[in-house]
Amino acid sequence: MNDQDVKITVKERYGRVAREAGSCCPSSSCCGSSEPEDIGRRIGYSEEDLASVPRGSNLGLGCGNPIALVSIREGETVLDLGSGAGFDSFLAASKVGPRGKVIGIDMTEEMVERARANAEAGGFKNVEFRLGEIESIPAEDGSVDLVISNCVINLVLDKEAAFKEAYRVLRPGGRLAVSDIVLLAELPDLVRDSVEAYVGCVAGAARKDDYLASIRSAGFEEVRVIDEAPFSLDCMTSDPAGRAALEGLPDEKLMEGERAIVSIKVSAFKPGSPPERIESC
Repeated sequence: MNDQDVKITVKERYGRVAREAGSCCPSSSCCGSSEPEDIGRRIGYSEEDLASVPRGSNLGLGCGNPIALVSIREGETVLDLGSGAGFDSFLAASKVGPRGKVIGIDMTEEMVERARANAEAGGFKNVEFRLGEIESIPAEDGSVDLVISNCVINLVLDKEAAFKEAYRVLRPGGRLAVSDIVLLAELPDLVRDSVEAYVGCVAGAARKDDYLASIRSAGFEEVRVIDEAPFSLDCMTSDPAGRAALEGLPDEKLMEGERAIVSIKVSAFKPGSPPERIESC
């Protein structure tokens, strides 16, 4: 399966997720539980966070809480890459306030439609959702203060292009905060070659050193891994196709695969001095 086929498959899968009433997990998410709220608690969201967003915006698709990595100031503009149904976008919107703005980007039409409906239902006037790909962000140069992303760049085929785009749209002194899945070692072939593993956030993951190098290559400075935690393959074993991809692996290979995968939280900065005054939107 070529790169374009993988992209189409990912879009189709997450489009189906958006059409479902609840979470897609465990068959399509970076998790091993079927309850989005449980996943949220486990990866760093507070009860207040979970209660403050519109119903249906938390699909249990994340692997961390990028909002917790940085201080978000009132009046800032935040860009959420792979915004899904809007969960992190709405949390950021509450922090930037009415003078600020949050822009969510997602390549799946159904996700964008669902996020827009959630924004309307929740009365969020300072959030906008746009259809687009992370490798070609529909936003102007130097137009945002903070770029966030949650377990999405691992699905992007050209990660270096994604980080270069994030760098482009940030103002001087702007920040990057991402939660994602990376590899400490190569995956077993059956896992790496499985489209189900790709959609489940595993096979698309880059080596940790390569991932961080892509951020630095884009021009970011002060690239820091704030946290690192083990990641389980159970997001695949809950799905029939995922189970099929793993059935041929002996136990030691499965253990080897699990040891190779971690979730990380990373922050970085675009060089330069931030604007002295944050203009209202």
